[in-house]
Amino acid sequence: MSIILIIEDDWQIRHFLQAALLDCGYKLIEAATGREGISQVATRRPELILLALSLPDVDGLEVIRQLREWTQVPIIALSTRDKEDDKITALDAGADDCLTKPFGAGELLARMRVALRRSVRNRLEQGQAVFRAGDLLVDIEHRRVFAADREVHLTPLEYKLLVTLMRQAGKVLTHQQLLTEVWGLSYAKESHYLRVYMAQLRHKLEADPARPRHLVTEPRVGYRLKSD
Repeated sequence: MSIILIIEDDWQIRHFLQAALLDCGYKLIEAATGREGISQVATRRPELILLALSLPDVDGLEVIRQLREWTQVPIIALSTRDKEDDKITALDAGADDCLTKPFGAGELLARMRVALRRSVRNRLEQGQAVFRAGDLLVDIEHRRVFAADREVHLTPLEYKLLVTLMRQAGKVLTHQQLLTEVWGLSYAKESHYLRVYMAQLRHKLEADPARPRHLVTEPRVGYRLKSD
């Protein structure tokens, strides 16, 4: 599950975020000041940051600018400022998204999922070395796959299918999309190929293949690799 850093000095907002995110299984790190938040990013390597723009020591916009000098971790700015210019300034400084307080848990969680999926795709497109989702880890550079800390051997086609799902982690890919991407246009209707290889991947990667946590079936549509 993804690690989320909350940089927020308002304890009521932090309590609201704790309740919303812990219920969804996210792991949380918290900081009450900008400087502490920057330090936590360096030492704890969160996968997403929820950042208040109003902080007691360093303005949130400056925190964004400093972080963007050395990391591309997704940042969702949390603003009490309802002026459009302030949101634009936050986005121009390097934030991935901006929410105005008060906001609902549903909207926040949806925007977090979008930011996390985009981050995964960006890392894959840029050739970064590691993809992680729960206890599943893929060392892309060395083509090594680990499930629950054990290395798993995949055939070339199994690996290609897994990477295809990784590139769109969190998104449903149709049977035809997967067959075309992995096997080619002439196999677009050979759905039995996909069923066989998905069963093989689940057998190798899932703790309980009958109840998959990572490789999820979307009935009559396709498959999705969960990214959180």
